[in-house]
Amino acid sequence: MARKWYPVIDYMECIECGICSKMCPHEVYDMDKTPTPVVKNPENCVDHCHGCGNKCPKGAITYVGDDTGWVPKNKKDDTVSCAACNSNSLKKILVEYMYLDLNVCDRCIGTEEILVKAMEEIKEELYNAGFEMIYRKVLIDTEEKAIKHHFSSSPTIRVNGYDLCETVQENHCGCCSDIACDSVQCRTYEFEGQMYEIPPVRMLAEFILKQAYSGNTINTRKIDYMLPENLKIFYAGKKKINSAACGCTRGCNCE
Repeated sequence: MARKWYPVIDYMECIECGICSKMCPHEVYDMDKTPTPVVKNPENCVDHCHGCGNKCPKGAITYVGDDTGWVPKNKKDDTVSCAACNSNSLKKILVEYMYLDLNVCDRCIGTEEILVKAMEEIKEELYNAGFEMIYRKVLIDTEEKAIKHHFSSSPTIRVNGYDLCETVQENHCGCCSDIACDSVQCRTYEFEGQMYEIPPVRMLAEFILKQAYSGNTINTRKIDYMLPENLKIFYAGKKKINSAACGCTRGCNCE
């Protein structure tokens, strides 16, 4: 048996036929995971054995330590490659962060910090699986922008157009209330039976991974939208304060 010789699966090519795990007599593969090929006991693999690689119909198996010049029998070309080596082949994961304020609001600031941390934690896993995250921050500082983006509450996190939370839950936000000089609510998040004003890293990481592996395309479906009363209060209050600050009586949007 070999310590430096064992199969490696290219999951972007694998069709989960189960041939490799079923044919191996040395229990290299985890039979409980069949037909998905999972290498459970790499030390059981026989040195320089290409048995499962030769049987793979997609050429999705290579070997750690292979110095023989062998190439997968059914590979489309003679170059062993993976999707992550070619940025053009990476599937795009769009992560959008929509917010009212990143200067004063502790909730918006804190949630973005956690989101960035969550993306950093799963970045390598997604890259190795053939995905690339694209991060987009969107300041929703006017009613027009809120309507354009169907913005329901701040902050909002969407992955490929799917909202982190199916329903909107909110509580009083002192920071945004100070900005608008009126009572304004911001978003809260429910995770594993608990409510958070700033979502946990694991909640965001699991949601991004779920959307990546779900196979869903970008959500472009149109839904009915009306600007929430809470956001009307925020924008009206902010506009009133800005107008007073510049001495304007026509309701300008100066900052």
